[in-house]
Amino acid sequence: MRVGVTVPLADGDTADGRAPTFEETAAFARHAEAAGLDSVWVFDHLLFRVAGEPEEGVREAWTTLAALAPVVSRVELGALVMCSSFRNPALMAKMAATLDDLSGGRAILGLGSGWHDPEYEAFGYPVDHKVGRFAEDLEITTRLLRGERVSFQGRWREVADAVLLPPPLRPVPVLVASKGERMLQLTATWADAWNTAWFGRVDERLRARLAGLSAACEAVGRDPATIRRTIGIQLRDPGSGTGDALSLDADATGLADFLDELAALGVDDALVWSISKSDASLDRIAEARTVHLARMS
Repeated sequence: MRVGVTVPLADGDTADGRAPTFEETAAFARHAEAAGLDSVWVFDHLLFRVAGEPEEGVREAWTTLAALAPVVSRVELGALVMCSSFRNPALMAKMAATLDDLSGGRAILGLGSGWHDPEYEAFGYPVDHKVGRFAEDLEITTRLLRGERVSFQGRWREVADAVLLPPPLRPVPVLVASKGERMLQLTATWADAWNTAWFGRVDERLRARLAGLSAACEAVGRDPATIRRTIGIQLRDPGSGTGDALSLDADATGLADFLDELAALGVDDALVWSISKSDASLDRIAEARTVHLARMS
């Protein structure tokens, strides 16, 4: 199993509660790579605005991934996930192909339909028909990344003889985050990889989502084994007493145990969102990966 981590980008991701500078984000990514982890990931949000709570922000995702490409030379670079609403789908494909070139073929284009209406409203994006809009965006983006010349006229999107030039170095893998029936069917139809999150244990919720993906693949005539399955783990400090179905409170051995369980379910990647953005947390995740791989060998 591959193990990746999300990098610090948001307010609250530093020890003193502020947003990290890029150098702090880059140092975290360097440490993750040096520790032997397999991928680094960004979140794609514009702001968080929740009634009764302070506003919070996040550094821009695409810019950060492009800046990280020369900083780390081995790990895959992805997003959990790019919001399809924030970028024209043909431009999204162009950006993904360029990032893949910048990184020497290490990009993964994670896509999702978005959910936080306040950021849509603040930045002038329509909040309606998120999944319907996503369906059109996903088809256009994926077909372009596979090297097609695309003409498409939908309800919300239209492209006329769009093509990526220079062409992509390879078909950039597309990952979709999904859990509902319609989104799972779109995943099965177009995506190379799938993500569901967040989990702190193997439970019926996780089993149901895995079963839902398999059912969606079967419904569109796809072999479920051909899609890369990734699971988001929210990791808290060991002994914090805050672990639950959505997050894991465990040391390296406990995390390795969870990785073993996920591997037994056919999961390909564990993508860890560590609440503590420290070198110690990265070392714990890397140790768990080493223990898990040794058990599997």
